[in-house]
Amino acid sequence: MIRIQNIYYMLSYAFQVLNEQGYKQVATEEFENAAELCAAILIKGVSLQIKRGLGKEYVLQTEPLSSLRGKIDISTSVKEQSMLKKKLVCNYDEFSVNSYMNRIICTTMNVLVRSNISKDRKKQLRKLLIYFSEVEPLRRESINWKLQFNKNNQTYQMLISICYLILRGLLQTTSDGSTKLMDFLDEQCMCRLYERFILEYYRKEHTELKASASQIPWDTDDGYREMLPIMQSDIMLKKGEKTMVIDAKYYTHTTQKQYDVNTLHSGNLYQIYTYVKNLDKDNTGDVSGMLLYARTDEMILPNNDYKMGGNAISVKTLNLDCDFSEIKEQLDGIAYSCFGME
Repeated sequence: MIRIQNIYYMLSYAFQVLNEQGYKQVATEEFENAAELCAAILIKGVSLQIKRGLGKEYVLQTEPLSSLRGKIDISTSVKEQSMLKKKLVCNYDEFSVNSYMNRIICTTMNVLVRSNISKDRKKQLRKLLIYFSEVEPLRRESINWKLQFNKNNQTYQMLISICYLILRGLLQTTSDGSTKLMDFLDEQCMCRLYERFILEYYRKEHTELKASASQIPWDTDDGYREMLPIMQSDIMLKKGEKTMVIDAKYYTHTTQKQYDVNTLHSGNLYQIYTYVKNLDKDNTGDVSGMLLYARTDEMILPNNDYKMGGNAISVKTLNLDCDFSEIKEQLDGIAYSCFGME
């Protein structure tokens, strides 16, 4: 399990904007579930965005007009027989708040208004939706989440990520076809947040280390790597000659059980071993690997250190159901044990 307040702290590392002055009230509030937390963050974030001004972009408009604007759509004009009304169908770009990102936010707020969150938050959302009167909601199932962010729209990055967590990680369809918000984020969304939190924690709190999510090249004898799959690490920590590769795992079950015997997930162990051995191509032993599972309430939890082919491979769990200061101590301890820091 994980404390709801710790989800906020994880988000604040993943999205540094949550550490700014405007979000301090959210940080001190106690939440009963993840839905209330995400709704509170979205309300505060959208309020701040409205003060800055809702982002606009050129949106293609198509409509029959009596005076020409943009390009004439001849085929549609003929099909709709608009000329009988002395009009032509025109395609033109309009600088509008009906941008795709605003439509995602509008869609999410509409979902929250109809969900099982507190009446006070619903009231706040309805007030914010007034500013989105010219924005058209999207179909949740067809939203394209692969968006490009730049200096002009970077203030939207956290907002869109929160919308993703709500629509993809919390929304659940019931047997009667209605929707409700779950108390906790689903495993897939929590896994992505868990990975990013650990990476950003080391980037911010351990500047003496180089923290990245680097790709690992295959150590082939002749350099030929055609069609080999990409090896993408979750977290890679480097200091001097030493390197640690961390594979962050957020599972309901940290081990697999067969014939009443608990063992590690073989695929995960093969993966981290492959990462380490390909990274340590000169067999120096300076590269280590760790599978870092989010701790569950299971009775048997992994806490193992192995020496494989001259490299240290460990399997640990990170307790997220505690005060955040204890989570920091656990992550600091991992860095200290590998790099010998105090």
